[in-house]
Amino acid sequence: MRTVLLGAPGSGKGTQGVVLSKKFNIPQISTGDLLRAAVKAGTELGKKAKSAMDAGALVSDDIVIGLIRERLSEDDAQNGYILDGFPRNIPQAEALDEMLEQLGQPLQGVVLLDVPFNELMQRLTGRRTCKDCGAIYNIYLSPPKTEGHCDRCGGELFQREDDNEETIANRLKVYEEQTAPLVGYYEQQNKLHTIPGTGDIDEITNKVGAVFDEI
Repeated sequence: MRTVLLGAPGSGKGTQGVVLSKKFNIPQISTGDLLRAAVKAGTELGKKAKSAMDAGALVSDDIVIGLIRERLSEDDAQNGYILDGFPRNIPQAEALDEMLEQLGQPLQGVVLLDVPFNELMQRLTGRRTCKDCGAIYNIYLSPPKTEGHCDRCGGELFQREDDNEETIANRLKVYEEQTAPLVGYYEQQNKLHTIPGTGDIDEITNKVGAVFDEI
């Protein structure tokens, strides 16, 4: 199965990607992980990426596409892959399609995890982390037994700076402007499969897995 997982921040892409990767024995390919690994390894593309990041600039699509091309040539990706975090916009999707066509590994399907805006806000603004053991809670969806304190160790819970409402609303706005148009792009290719991203995690996994089995 060669696929892209689409969804807004907080939709559960990362969680589902990990589970589905194990279930189908195909790699979950995160562009963020690829960039960090390439920079650490000091590869040619890694050096170019580091130069851009050190200058405070975005890493170019050419570099990211190059990293994905290299990753897809590895043995564990020959039976399929799950792309997570790329493409983020139409030009990236077009560049990805062109590269995959050259490799003879075109996408077989694209899965959208669809979560209502209000729930995304709850998931992201409600997150609290234990200062001592790192356990994560959500004051709306999975609150601690004692407000402000960790169930495991009793440590103080805090909200990360980037989990405030203004920052998150901006992240969701960027997603709507840049990434949401990909829904129409993949619909035109008859590759889009929309799965409700709410409810039990295992049920969501089973629904996405059923799509993988069909394609």
